[in-house]
Amino acid sequence: MKIAQIQMHVSADKAENIRHACELVRSAGDIDLAVLPEMFCCPYDNACFRDYGEPFAGPAQRAMSQLARERGIYLIAGSLPELEGHRVYNTSFVYAPDGTCIARHRKIHLFDIDVEGGQRFMESEVLSPGREVTTFDTPWGTMGLCICFDMRFQELCRLMALRGARVIFAPAAFNMTTGPAHWKILFRQRAVDQQCFTVGTSPARDKSASYVAWGHSIVCDPWSRVIRQCPSREAVAVTELDLSMVDSVRRQLPILSARREDVYRLTEL
Repeated sequence: MKIAQIQMHVSADKAENIRHACELVRSAGDIDLAVLPEMFCCPYDNACFRDYGEPFAGPAQRAMSQLARERGIYLIAGSLPELEGHRVYNTSFVYAPDGTCIARHRKIHLFDIDVEGGQRFMESEVLSPGREVTTFDTPWGTMGLCICFDMRFQELCRLMALRGARVIFAPAAFNMTTGPAHWKILFRQRAVDQQCFTVGTSPARDKSASYVAWGHSIVCDPWSRVIRQCPSREAVAVTELDLSMVDSVRRQLPILSARREDVYRLTEL
């Protein structure tokens, strides 16, 4: 399966961000799946989320559906602020090659941090949390989807793996505090935990933004090797995933099948 990670610059102009995302996906050439970054059409700022938000089937979503259909690809449309009543969600929509929306993930774990000597950011001041574990089916098998801070929760990723996820995709915007400390090690660790590919796609770094993203979009294989890592600037990274490696690693190290469900158990509510 050939994937393209779109590590794009995000401006304050929503329409331009949508146009630019389409342009970059088209530039990726012959691919099977493209993934955009977290908040790809909106500055990552609590003050922007409600104003840039849109309801289900809003303009950014329609553009992404049309793009998936035009290119004949699966498209993980990063994330955007989704409006439902008085609530705002950080939501990722997935489109099939015919443009159909086949999955929606609302970020479950909101990014509420106050790092000593670092940064304070409270998504919960504006955003509401989702409640659903998200997977979707493709010709290459089941894929898992979460958003940024979700990736820190091993239990959520394990539930995706137990559903059969062979790749876990995470549109994500780690910052200049959490990125250097945890970005690479986290995606490598989740690849080890779940014995699958992990794919983290970030916005490009913009030092003039109120929230500065780390960048360095990453792909790790089921043996935890980093097989792709972008720089901090804008980039379109195309990587071919050999999904037979998932089965091979799971045979060699039977972590999932060796779980002791007579001693402990993880279940969905």
